[in-house]
Amino acid sequence: MRRILLLAGLTLAFAAFAAPAVFAGSPHFVSNTITVTRTDDSLSVSGKEAGLGDETQVHIEVSATALCINPGGNHPKAVNKESLSVGKDVPVQNGKADFSLTLTATFTPECSPPMTVRFKDVTVTDTTNDISKTIPGTF
Repeated sequence: MRRILLLAGLTLAFAAFAAPAVFAGSPHFVSNTITVTRTDDSLSVSGKEAGLGDETQVHIEVSATALCINPGGNHPKAVNKESLSVGKDVPVQNGKADFSLTLTATFTPECSPPMTVRFKDVTVTDTTNDISKTIPGTF
């Protein structure tokens, strides 16, 4: 009888220490869900973060560099370059957060045709969990 009680007590103690680890989570961006779309002077970034455990919300930020590019594919003036960022709190449901944020570039002087706006150095950051994902390419 003593052995059964001792075994039961050890099992309960182990369960008490193991349970918090189950709910702790392992935050990460789900790579194949992140999409980046440019429309005129705006850049939209959407995706999913998973492994969030029992958090109620996360703060997601997107940053990028906007460039005014001429028809020859060159960036003619250093002043036609702008660092942008936007952030918002995103609710977490079942340990996952779906996000969508949009950046809009404004230049002085304007980046008007035949010039076009392009974005590079796009980074998605969860400031709540201090993780980032850089999206390669120019958009």
